[in-house]
Amino acid sequence: QVQLVESGGGLVQPGGSLRLSCAASGIISSSNAMGWYRQAPGKQRELVARILTGGSTNYADSVKGRFTISRDIPKNTVYLQMNSLKPEDTAVYYCNHLLSGAWGQGTQVTVSS
Repeated sequence: QVQLVESGGGLVQPGGSLRLSCAASGIISSSNAMGWYRQAPGKQRELVARILTGGSTNYADSVKGRFTISRDIPKNTVYLQMNSLKPEDTAVYYCNHLLSGAWGQGTQVTVSS
């Protein structure tokens, strides 16, 4: 059974940075493609970034150049480094395991002065 636990959210001023972590259990390295999604109030959940089993990555246009997804395979942890944060990045951020469809509980990110 895949379990995902996110952490690292919080309140940050515009232009600031945060790093989100997603610790996974119950997955194997050959099926470790993971994604970060976010959902703002009144909006649909959207893909932010994804890292595939071979290590290739892709990003939403709105975060390209500002966010970086990475992973630590021995730790089964995926990270989302978020720089130059904007108020429109405010949302609950969720980690997703692509193969199983499992979701974490989410972590709130608020960008405000």
